[in-house]
Amino acid sequence: MLLRIPALLDAATLAHCRAIVEAADWTDGRATAGSQSAQVKNNLQLREDCDAARQAQAIVLDALGRNALFFTAALPRQIFPPLFNRYGGQANAFGNHIDNSVRTHRATGRHVRADLSATLFLSSPHEYDGGDLVIEDTWGSQAVKLEAGDMLLYPSGSLHRVEPVTRGARLACFTWIQSMVREDERRRVLYDLDTAVMALRGLGGDTAETVRLTGCYHNLLRMWADV
Repeated sequence: MLLRIPALLDAATLAHCRAIVEAADWTDGRATAGSQSAQVKNNLQLREDCDAARQAQAIVLDALGRNALFFTAALPRQIFPPLFNRYGGQANAFGNHIDNSVRTHRATGRHVRADLSATLFLSSPHEYDGGDLVIEDTWGSQAVKLEAGDMLLYPSGSLHRVEPVTRGARLACFTWIQSMVREDERRRVLYDLDTAVMALRGLGGDTAETVRLTGCYHNLLRMWADV
């Protein structure tokens, strides 16, 4: 399931986050790539342990923690500390790759299974040309270029790439989520049921039927969740 999380960062928070990362020192993005991905990765990243990265991480994690749509879709158990990248100039693309199944945080040694990948766009589409996030799976190919502050969630097992940036610079935040529900199909069923129940409650309040449907949701989650 591909899902857009609109306005994860509001305008003021986005501006603050961008000011932090734009003033930081960037390094070769291949430092966090696997052996296969490193062959097609050509971008810049903030070091995981630098002060700027830590400040920006806190901003993004706080926003994720307050976003109901993100929780409903991802059912997060663990979130890898967000990373930040820049595409532009000579370091402007990331070829086809699949994200590693398990990410290890260098500072703590903590392992996070990558069920979902997330890209938070920090640059507006008018600021750069190219730079589309292209995701390929059994349902076909989709090119995504969102407004600044929006986030895209997608399965980590999908083949994906970032097309070359031919003008300007593309700033983004990216991370991986270990879900309480491992299977994408089950998360989709839970997401559809939860959003349908919320819509019905908005129309008619807590009727006997919506209470029963809510019970169905939680019983499915009880069966499928790994906490």
